[in-house]
Amino acid sequence: MSEHISQIKKEIESFAINTKDELEAFRLKFLSKKGEIPALFGKMKNIPPQERGSYGKLVNEVKQKAQHLFDSKKAELESDVNLNLSAKDDITLPAPEMSFGLQHPLSQTLDRIKNVFLRLGFSIANGPELEDDFHNFTALNFPPEHPARDMQDTFFIRKNPGNPAEDLVLRTHTSPVQIRLMKEQKPPVRAIMPGRVYRNESITAKSYCLFHQVEGLYVDKHVTLAELKDTLVMFIEMIYGEGVKYRIRPSFFPFTEPSLEMDVWWGDEKNGKWLEILGAGMVHPNVLKAVDIDPEEYSGFAFGMGVERIAMLFYGIDDIRLLYDNDLRFLKQFV
Repeated sequence: MSEHISQIKKEIESFAINTKDELEAFRLKFLSKKGEIPALFGKMKNIPPQERGSYGKLVNEVKQKAQHLFDSKKAELESDVNLNLSAKDDITLPAPEMSFGLQHPLSQTLDRIKNVFLRLGFSIANGPELEDDFHNFTALNFPPEHPARDMQDTFFIRKNPGNPAEDLVLRTHTSPVQIRLMKEQKPPVRAIMPGRVYRNESITAKSYCLFHQVEGLYVDKHVTLAELKDTLVMFIEMIYGEGVKYRIRPSFFPFTEPSLEMDVWWGDEKNGKWLEILGAGMVHPNVLKAVDIDPEEYSGFAFGMGVERIAMLFYGIDDIRLLYDNDLRFLKQFV
């Protein structure tokens, strides 16, 4: 038996270990559970009792020698990086370019909008994307026959096949958050509502079935249309610069009266054009009544803008679909 132990000892001493693969082969042959050294310990029961002491001493010496060799070679291989290089590797070459994560242009634009309104004293409110009829339409002064209730504009979710009145919708704007906020918090209310909204529209260069909005609401005593105008002008100047050319024109929304839209001039003086960037107005008295706020005591203004439109104007993007294609060639431009 001692001759067998001596033979294993010689194999350990002569085993070539120059790579990680050879190191693993050494471990498997001698030190693993099914290796030769554990097998020697397994034979202990067959050794006569009077010889077990000397046998165990020899086996322990072999084990310690193998373990010491394994540990020293492992440390050597881990510290010498050149041993891990193949013959074709050239360590003098520049390191490969690393790809870093970055914010999507929509996220960058949304953060920019949030920061502007936070500086103007607005807080941020959020709400569910799946809404009921009251919060998405009724409380916002949409009469039952309003076109926005038509299937061509709205994604309806059938909650109860036996009762269409319980149908839910994927919210078509973030205005329902205004309703929820006013029901929970009495004036003064001053907040913006960012989030995703959904419309059942054809996907083209200018429209998409999913987009992002930021709406704002300010309700207090003696809020005026002049305050709304000042807020909108400060916003576009902080986004596009003080030299931005804008115009404000009358419009119509069921939930504001009077209503207006704001356009900015895009392009040079000769070849540019007016582009609408947001809608706004004074909160309709019926909306205040729906949330138990007295319109004789309080007034307010609201506005809403599409984040995609703001981003497209800011970065000069001419196709909204580019924002959703996840093409790295496009996204890498917005570092």
